[in-house]
Amino acid sequence: MSKYAGEEVLVVPRSVLDEIGHFEGLCTEGLESAMQVLLDPQRHFFMDRATAEDDPTHKQLIPYCIIRCGDRILNYTRGKAGGEARLHAQRSVGVGGHINPVDTGEGRTGPAAYQAAVERELAEELIFGSLPVSRVFALLNDESNPVGQVHLGVVHLIDVENDNVHSNEDALADLTFTPLSELAGPLFDRLETWSQICIRELADS
Repeated sequence: MSKYAGEEVLVVPRSVLDEIGHFEGLCTEGLESAMQVLLDPQRHFFMDRATAEDDPTHKQLIPYCIIRCGDRILNYTRGKAGGEARLHAQRSVGVGGHINPVDTGEGRTGPAAYQAAVERELAEELIFGSLPVSRVFALLNDESNPVGQVHLGVVHLIDVENDNVHSNEDALADLTFTPLSELAGPLFDRLETWSQICIRELADS
């Protein structure tokens, strides 16, 4: 039996990357038009996750939310309760996950379903002292490893007024806010690849 228990996830054909302009690493330009293409119901569909994880002809769309408080970034260790075994024990600055059919409830499609997925993932994984507001910061494509080859990240940047943010599930262990300078310096090698890409961009901006 599949460890994903029949989970379905939103995917886009790899050809959609060519439509928005293929890139490697972070893309911070033309985000509005790119998101319109990615979230067009005619260009995406749900696929069995067990199939999608081994199918590089499609990209699973992943909201990847970075929580920032001043010059500090929220980070955590991925625990075994997380869904992606290939990332266990790595340090991450991204919170989020797959888009599932439940996010299309109440007739939601396209951007509305995507926003519902972002809100659901944040509520499942974190407890906020105040309601966070996010903005899309970049798209992330990393072909350097098997995980990245089947995922496309939508990087959100969420600025919070204080560090009253707590973990809501075991998959996020050792949750803490750390200065960006430390994440970009002595802690950099402990980060998962996507987090390294994002931290490098934030440190250089």
